[in-house]
Amino acid sequence: MHRDLVERRQWISEAEYKEGLTLAQLMPGPLAAQLAIYLGYVHYSVLGATLVGIAFVIPSFLMVLALGWAYVEFGGISWMQAVFYGVGASVIGIITISACKLTQKTIGTNGLLWMIYLASAATTIITESESILLFLGAGVVVWAVRTPPWKKNPPIAASVAPPCLLAAVPAAKATLNELLTQIALFFTKAGAFVFGSGLAIVPFLYGGVVKEYGWLNDHEFLDAVAVAMITPGPVVITVGFIGYIVTGRGTDFWTGCAGASVAALATFLPCYLFTIIPAPYFKKHGKRPGIVAFVDGVTAAAVGAIAGACIVLGRRTIFENGWTPEIPKIVLLIVTIGLLLKFKKLPEPVIVLGAAIIGLLIYPLVRA
Repeated sequence: MHRDLVERRQWISEAEYKEGLTLAQLMPGPLAAQLAIYLGYVHYSVLGATLVGIAFVIPSFLMVLALGWAYVEFGGISWMQAVFYGVGASVIGIITISACKLTQKTIGTNGLLWMIYLASAATTIITESESILLFLGAGVVVWAVRTPPWKKNPPIAASVAPPCLLAAVPAAKATLNELLTQIALFFTKAGAFVFGSGLAIVPFLYGGVVKEYGWLNDHEFLDAVAVAMITPGPVVITVGFIGYIVTGRGTDFWTGCAGASVAALATFLPCYLFTIIPAPYFKKHGKRPGIVAFVDGVTAAAVGAIAGACIVLGRRTIFENGWTPEIPKIVLLIVTIGLLLKFKKLPEPVIVLGAAIIGLLIYPLVRA
């Protein structure tokens, strides 16, 4: 976006781009989508933001919809199982490298942020889920330390979802309408509380989709992340794939479409609103020390959760059968990390495609 819109086409000024990036880091939701929406807002207000938001999401949504249909219809075919056998370990490597980069970029050498980071990572590993209260608490702690309330700094206004969204709906057998309601509530919560990189949503989704509701098992969830990795567009678009699988399994295409649409809309609508509503006021208040401190605390907790998720997902992927590690997956994981460290600009979809081909070749031997 910076290269094309600021440098080449000069539609957006450097100052406008930086303002959009700051707002995207401040508000909950996938960063890339919020930045795009803000850049659409700059010159064409709400209409521009709306058109950009739709254009940003729709192409990749249609792709994951098609892949979701194929996954439900042909998931039992050996070639698809073979593809995801190779891709699963590779995706763990990609997320691990991303977590390392995010840690270096956002935590640095700050002792307080490191304590929050490690506490969040440990909580994710132990509970195998994210804690929203930990995220918000981390923001409050950093805000209180950096801008103590007794100094009478302007109060921070944290944008969070209504408290009712924190309530979990039981995952018992539900009618389609009840299931769609559960999906809407859960993914709205995901869109309203995830800060920063699109990968930040991975541990949050795992805690809800796998642990809390039991909609997917570990392998299906990792397949969903893999689908997001191999399709262009935001990683968060995996929610469409998940929504399709949850409602489309055992039903028909249109029911799956309904689940995918509800999941995607519920995830992206909060980030859209959290961008266009504060945008007019952001230039005036966005750089207040209290707000910046709160964002730093929440970001540290979010990155810690991603690091913890690497261990949780890696353990469940590599040690698929009890405590016996699968050597081919370990090799794929190590090779993926090595390639990403050696070739900084190597596109991730290329690595995933290579892992898929390797999976096709070795899966018959492993499962023979």
